[in-house]
Amino acid sequence: MNIIQTFTEEKFNRNLNLSKKLDRSFVEKYNLAQVRSYADMYEDAVRLMRSQDLDAFDLGKEPQVVREAYGSDKFGQGVLLARRLVEKQVRFVEVQLGGWDTHNNNYDRVFDNCNILDQALSALLDDLHKRGMLEETLVVLATEFGRTPDYNVNQGRDHYPKAFSCMLAGGGIRGGQIWGATDEEGREVVDGITQIPDFNATIAYALGLPLDEIVFSPSRRPFTLVDKGQPLTQLF
Repeated sequence: MNIIQTFTEEKFNRNLNLSKKLDRSFVEKYNLAQVRSYADMYEDAVRLMRSQDLDAFDLGKEPQVVREAYGSDKFGQGVLLARRLVEKQVRFVEVQLGGWDTHNNNYDRVFDNCNILDQALSALLDDLHKRGMLEETLVVLATEFGRTPDYNVNQGRDHYPKAFSCMLAGGGIRGGQIWGATDEEGREVVDGITQIPDFNATIAYALGLPLDEIVFSPSRRPFTLVDKGQPLTQLF
């Protein structure tokens, strides 16, 4: 049997005030930033719970034809949610589609995943274009490595970091172009080789971020956004 307990606004506030009362003496005794951060976390959570922007998560407000265009699977609906969050001025949204680690049965698994990806991605780009949002929204489709050109004994393909593809759309990117090329079997990059720092630099350039600004980790290690990468400005 499932038991669902609901909280009224009055009961929620009463419990929240009780929690603050129990914590008060500890917070006063140990008035440290690390201790105060817990109270700040609760306040941020409550502010989020009461925000009118939460309606962005209600996909039921989308027309059924739009929801169907993205696909009924979790990834497609997640991409639709991403578009709604961007409309609420959320600056960065990540949606993941797993299942690409195809050491076994590569052909069928990639075929199924591509159907899911193609539907959601094409719907997103079309939707952003129709809403006049594509030019100011950078869509990045990327992976951490490719797959071997040859099949293994399990009809799968293994990890292959030497050559793989990513996609950029919107955000000032000029459409309908291909940068770089591999040999006929996809084993080696033979033209327009792009390293990961270069790809990151291109994203940062599109977003107007300072490429050479030094930022520091919590341990005070210096970093730059692009690790000596150079943006592919010819893509814009």
